[in-house]
Order: sequence, then structure tokens, then C-alpha cells
Amino acid sequence: MLDKVLIANRGEIALRVLRACAEVGIKTVAVHSSADSNLKHVLLADETVCIGPPPSQNSYLNMPAIIAAAEVTDSVAIHPGYGFLSENADFAERVEESGFVFIGPKSETIKLMGDKVSAIQTMKKAGVPCVTGSDGPLTDDMQRNGELAKNLRYPVIIKAAGGGGGRGMRIVHSEASLFNAISITKTEALSAFGNEEVYMEKFLEHPRHVEFQILADNHGNAIHLGERDCSMQRRHQKVVEESPAPGITLEQRNAIGEMCVQACLEIGYCGAGTFEFLYQGGEFFFIEMNTRIQVEHPVTEMVTGIDIVKAQLKIAANEPLDLKQKDVRWSGHAVECRINAEDPKTFLPSPGTVNLWHAPGGPGIRVDSHVYSGYLVPPHYDSLIAKIIAHGENRGCTIARMNNALNEIVVDGIKTNISLHQEIFQHSAFKIGGTDINYLEKRLGLK
Repeated sequence: MLDKVLIANRGEIALRVLRACAEVGIKTVAVHSSADSNLKHVLLADETVCIGPPPSQNSYLNMPAIIAAAEVTDSVAIHPGYGFLSENADFAERVEESGFVFIGPKSETIKLMGDKVSAIQTMKKAGVPCVTGSDGPLTDDMQRNGELAKNLRYPVIIKAAGGGGGRGMRIVHSEASLFNAISITKTEALSAFGNEEVYMEKFLEHPRHVEFQILADNHGNAIHLGERDCSMQRRHQKVVEESPAPGITLEQRNAIGEMCVQACLEIGYCGAGTFEFLYQGGEFFFIEMNTRIQVEHPVTEMVTGIDIVKAQLKIAANEPLDLKQKDVRWSGHAVECRINAEDPKTFLPSPGTVNLWHAPGGPGIRVDSHVYSGYLVPPHYDSLIAKIIAHGENRGCTIARMNNALNEIVVDGIKTNISLHQEIFQHSAFKIGGTDINYLEKRLGLK
């Protein structure tokens, strides 16, 4: 097992990684910005290093500072968590070249999957179903682009090859707006991702977002841990996630899960990863692969009993998976609510001091959070302050437990989106299950 791991992240995921390391006897190094010296994982880590001022580009995105911190602390490996540098192929490569273990896939795999065009082409070769589209980047031949859109039938969507997280996308409903949409998306893509390449796909109007969790090692073994439904979204940002996905049959799970496993074996994938699909009309369509731990990984852990972060650590230590596909069992249902420090109506961030924090409890309730009474939520980073996960013998029991948890949690001093979650869990459509990705925005009057 790895001797010492540097955690190149902050907040709840940094604490989650620290706890996993502690369970298996790995020493930890917490790097932090000057605004984050009071983070819980910083207070608990074996060693700490301040890597810069509050702005992310000067701290959590500062590659030389993070690698230098690993060097001075004699760390063996670096865990990137999610966000920040977790899917940055250049960072993974620099970590590898500096002699450290990057807890994730190889840099070339991150690069392959990070470019959405190459990822789709790779998945098609592996037999994974994809949305019908341009089969490559769009050229400057606008006549050809217009013919392609006609053949796909409007609406279509223009996407940045280097995009992700709901950014770099533009829906087009007619030829009149197509060429301008391509031009604007290319400009935005170059500015945001350093890559102006864009591609076109048929726009699915009422899909669900269903993703599959996989684990793969360096010894030719790969398994899937089933699916998660992440369709409850606002502006392409997930709000509620659950596993298993309502209405997905065991046969569908086995078929798509096996496709994902085979794709991992074909590209030599190593680590934890997630295949994201749009699901409409009983069919799955691959959209992208996330080469890191997901925010919503706890719902999969709750229904399978498998610790995904500890699995990441073992894989990075070059240990083979200790599970075969036949060993994976799913039990009950799990739902996760993302609690953000934001106004529940305007969604504007609400930084400030948490005067009182009381976490919910009871059977089947898990809380992943770095917050405590007196903690100062800084204005510089993502507004996620906690994840509440409920697990029960069935979906109805799980929803009831989550309702209890949402009524019990106390966060005083800042605004949060708890009331939004309470409202969602009272919606009849959510109780039935299977809402599409547009449901929440329509309900909120944003569409």
C-alpha cells in the first residue's frame, strides 16, 4: 500500500480521501490555500502545506506548488479528488514525470477521454452506443455543416470537444442560427478550454442522465458497480442523484455495464471512472467519460457496500481488484442531496460563517461534509458544503428517510438550498421516478 498520499483538493472530497487513507494506514498531506487553513481535513492531516493565496489559479490549480509540496513532504502519491486538476492530463503527466503516483488513470487516457470527439470515436469502436452526430470535429465548410444538420434533423447541439460539466454547448433549432452558433461556440471553446474544436450531435429533447460506475486495475481486470440516475439538474449541474436508476432493468444494467467494462479493457483504463449516458426511449447514448471520482459516488457505495476511494488507493498501489463481477451485489436504494451554500431562489452563492451546524442522523443516513459550527465558508470556491445520502430497503423507504434528514439538518448563519430539496422530495413526479433532465428547470420556471 502507498506510504503517504498528498490530497490535492479541498472540502468534503478531501476529507473523504483522508478518511479512506486513515482506514488503511496511509499517512496524509493536506495542501491548502491561505483561506482554507481551518478546513477539517487540514486540521486532521499528518502534515499540511500552504500552497498559495485564495484564488484557485494560485493554489489548487498551481501545478508546480502542488508537486513541490509532494517533494518536500516525501509523498508517494497524489489524489486529485474531483474538479480542479483531477481531469487535467498535463497535471497527471507532470505528476508521473516527477516520480509520483497519480491516483487515477494514465495521462494519455485522460487526454483521450477528455477530448469528447476522440472519446466518442473510441467508444464507437468499442461498441458503446453513441448519439448520432458529426463523427468528428466540424470543419469550416458551412455548406457541409448545414447538410449534416439537415440530415440529423433539427434541433441539433453544438459541443466543444474539450468541454465538460455542462459548459461549451449550444442548442440549434434552425438553419438560420446554425452558422452563428458554430462560430460562437468555437470562440467560447477556445477561450474556456484552449481548444476551438467543436462537433455536432442530434439533440435529444427529453432524455434522462444515467451513468455507470466502473473500477479497473493494472492487471487486466475491470468491473462495473451499476448505474446512477442524475437527471435532477439545474443548468447542467446535478442536484439529486440516486442508485439504482428508476425503471432501468437488470438486463439493461448488465448489458450496458458489460459494454463499459469491455471499453475499459480495450483502452487500458486503470482506476475509478464513470461512463455518462443520455437515456431516452429505452435506449442509452454515450456522451462522455469522467476519469475521476464523482461527487455522487456515495450512492453507489451505499447500494454495493464497496468503498470506491479505498479501491482507488489499492489500484494506485498496483494491487489487483479483489472483486469479480459476479461478486458485486446491489442492495436497496440510495439517494443523495447536494447541499450548497446558496440562495434557494436566486442560486447566488452565500459565503459566511456557519453559526450552528447540526447533521441529521438515523437509520440509513450518511453525511459527507467538512462543515462544523463556526466554520467560515469562503467565497472563492464551489458552494457545495455537504452531501446527505439516504439508504433504505426500497425507494419509498429511502425517500422517507431523506425527508426526515432534510427536516433535521440545521445550518444557521448562511443561506442553503435545503428548502429546494425539501420541495423536490414532495413532487409527485419525483416520487414516481424517471424525470428527465429538463424537469427541474421547468418546475422552477427557468425553461
